[in-house]
Amino acid sequence: MRSSFTTAAAGASGTTAPGPADAATAKSFKEVWLISLGHSLTHWYPATFYLLLPIIGAELGLSFSQIGLIMTCQYLAGAVANVPGGVLVDTVGRKGLLMAVSLFWVGFPYLLMGFSHSYVLLLMCVMMVGIGNSLWHPTAIPTLARRYPDRKGLVLSLHGMGGNAGDAIAPLVIGALLAVFTWRQVVVMNVVPGLVMSVLLLVFLGTLQLGPKKKRAVAGEEPAGESAGQSLREYGRNLRQLLRNRSLMLLSTSGAFRSMTQNALLTFLPLYLARELGYSIMLVGASMFALQAAGLAAAPVAGHLSDRMGRRSVVMSSMAMTAVVLVFMAFAGKSPMFIAFIAVLGFVLYALRPVLQAWLLESTPKNMGGSSIGILFGAQSLGSSVAPLIGGLIADRFGLSATFYFLAGTIVCANVLIVFMPHTQPERE
Repeated sequence: MRSSFTTAAAGASGTTAPGPADAATAKSFKEVWLISLGHSLTHWYPATFYLLLPIIGAELGLSFSQIGLIMTCQYLAGAVANVPGGVLVDTVGRKGLLMAVSLFWVGFPYLLMGFSHSYVLLLMCVMMVGIGNSLWHPTAIPTLARRYPDRKGLVLSLHGMGGNAGDAIAPLVIGALLAVFTWRQVVVMNVVPGLVMSVLLLVFLGTLQLGPKKKRAVAGEEPAGESAGQSLREYGRNLRQLLRNRSLMLLSTSGAFRSMTQNALLTFLPLYLARELGYSIMLVGASMFALQAAGLAAAPVAGHLSDRMGRRSVVMSSMAMTAVVLVFMAFAGKSPMFIAFIAVLGFVLYALRPVLQAWLLESTPKNMGGSSIGILFGAQSLGSSVAPLIGGLIADRFGLSATFYFLAGTIVCANVLIVFMPHTQPERE
């Protein structure tokens, strides 16, 4: 399909020589792996913290509601910061610098937590993490999507795999370290990978820009359509048009409900395994690994299928299966089947992320990619911020098992919104 499209485009221009976009695509493939590795660390730190929550909660004597409020503060800060992050990307660029700053800003607050004995300071640190995370996705996702316009789903799934790898490996590594060291010692050691990766991003991507002022037309460099910047006045006019985009609003709201499911699950599943099932910290880490490893395997499959079959069918199928598995988990209770359902849940839940992102970028203007992703992740962070608190209130009142019924309801709401998405063809870039 891609070769025929390329041939037709070449015939229309009267030449078969590769254009700047093709050269840039070939040149940039190494960036996919570097950016995906950086993405893995932006997920590594939150995945570490989910595993630490039961220990911190026990040490500080926190209720389920107070534990939920910790995650609410983190994602609420991210929700507020995501839109300004998209503005920064679309008007300034400097993707390497922004990604390096984002990664440092995500990892460093966890170091501060290691020296904190105050619940208020803990809340402040997680809010800093939310702000740092808001810079990564508006920079990385539009960059990769524009360099691979015909394979958005697959390329963004590779980027998503980086996040899943961080989510999956962190519980195993941190769980093993916690068997030897205290949680405060672990968070101090844990800052090193983020510092190293920030330096690598600065060295290899620090001089590259997402939106420089001059357009380039030299073969082998970024295509002009990708690199063109815009003034603040132009951006304001484009933003007003963007906010009237129906697809953006529907996908962002659906993404918010999906994130409610995901992040409340990540908050309370370790607590359920540790307190209700009596698992050791090593077994909790292994269970969380099963959840994320299944998502790691699902991402490229879902991305490739969405490129071939369409975004809508993949998204709706995954969301429907997620709701069914969550209900089965609630019925499974303390049986061994509960762990098997965890792996199945990870496969269907995490397959959605790259597909939603690709669908969004196909439904919005190319020069507003950073803001589009910023709005999506802002909505997702807003959903993520309220879900742990609501889940904590439900757990305090009805027990931890009741939260799984709440999660099933949120993913059903996400699926209903997808039904109203316009049936439009993606724009060729």
